[in-house]
Amino acid sequence: MSLTEIILSVLICIFILGGSFFIFAGILGLIRFPDVYCRMHATTKGPTLGIMLVMVASILFFATAGGHEGFFYSRELLVIFFILLTAPVGAHMLSKNAYRAGVDMWEESVQDDWKRGD
Repeated sequence: MSLTEIILSVLICIFILGGSFFIFAGILGLIRFPDVYCRMHATTKGPTLGIMLVMVASILFFATAGGHEGFFYSRELLVIFFILLTAPVGAHMLSKNAYRAGVDMWEESVQDDWKRGD
């Protein structure tokens, strides 16, 4: 193995481990956080970054394997773009509709930005 291959392998491992950490943090937030709004935040922010890191690792891995066309990389970049675009917007829409439906916030919440009459 050349030095370049070793560096790329280490970089791929770092991206995969980092992505796994953020995905695990999102799962842990889903289990541990007290209300639907905090859980929605945890399951959107961390896993979105985690999936992006894993996809970057996939791009690097297949780029070093060779024999793949640029069309493959553009598909992975589109996956990253659409996850980055849709996950936070979807979570915002779900949490706003949950608020409108009357889902209570955690009793120790200090601020309600959507409360009317203030």
